[in-house]
Amino acid sequence: MPIIEVQNLTKSYGERTALRNVDLRVDREDFFVVVGPSGAGKTTLLRLLDLLEEPTSGHVFFDGTDTACPEKEKVVLRREIGMVFQRVNMLNTSVYENVAYPLRIRGVRDKIAERVDEVLELVGLRGFEKRKAVTLSGGEMQRVSLAQSLIFDPELLLLDEPTANLDPRNVNIIEGIVSKVNRELRVTVVMATHDIAQTENLASKVAVLREGALAEVGNAKEIFRRPSEFLATFTEPWNVFRGQVHSVQDGLALVDLGDNVRIETATRKRGKVTVFIRPEEITLSASPIQSSARNTLQGRVTEILDLNQQVQLKVDVGKEFAVIITKKSFQDMRLNLESQLYLNFKASSVHVL
Repeated sequence: MPIIEVQNLTKSYGERTALRNVDLRVDREDFFVVVGPSGAGKTTLLRLLDLLEEPTSGHVFFDGTDTACPEKEKVVLRREIGMVFQRVNMLNTSVYENVAYPLRIRGVRDKIAERVDEVLELVGLRGFEKRKAVTLSGGEMQRVSLAQSLIFDPELLLLDEPTANLDPRNVNIIEGIVSKVNRELRVTVVMATHDIAQTENLASKVAVLREGALAEVGNAKEIFRRPSEFLATFTEPWNVFRGQVHSVQDGLALVDLGDNVRIETATRKRGKVTVFIRPEEITLSASPIQSSARNTLQGRVTEILDLNQQVQLKVDVGKEFAVIITKKSFQDMRLNLESQLYLNFKASSVHVL
């Protein structure tokens, strides 16, 4: 039995329909990510799953129970659900009291200190008990919010873009925590995000929302192996370009992207096409190399973003490409802004939509 099942779910606010006829299923221990651009309906869906709002039509089933039930029963169901919002609100008191608060309002009196200690250890904030919560950094506050949502051992954890306003270091910390909660504590997670790299790192299943409707849903690996044009074009850090096929020979097409940039791809399509290249499938070199890569483009580094163990570069070759490499490779190549280098990638790495 799924932990969450949504049937024909619709939510309207006056004349505006935020969700339209959504059907999906979340199995136990899934890491289910709802992805889509701003305004797609992600937050609305999570608020309905958290039973904070009533659907205009349709049904939400939690652990087999229709949540269109009396308020008393709904309160019991909500006690099994943890929710972390994008914007964090802390009580003007200590970290300890903030984390203990969900237990106190549930009437729990035993072993509160022990449980607070355990959950602060989980989120990497042991020793912060006496600190005033409102004085913490944004990343630390978000971890306190996670601790609040985990202290009562929820069956379901809902995350509404929990890293949207954080720096890369804190993003990495939060991702590590929620991944551990899912894998080791076996808590089912449903997370809303517009970050495709994050989705790929964490998700077991993915639902794509577009203007309130479910555009696609399925296994994460299958969806990202050949993402739809919609999924590719609204996200970062995909390299998505539109171009014109100039010639097709022996299964290889030469695609003109404009700005004197031409690349080869394995397709028989003709005319106008949209292509994308995953940043991880591009290798860098200081000079042209002999390899099986059909595409070699010369450019200069225009942006460097530290992702902890990885580094994301923007490289201008006429078009701007995003490339992700390990920090060791970045250091070994001694790259800086304006560094000249070559991008290399196979024709098979150029996906035609």
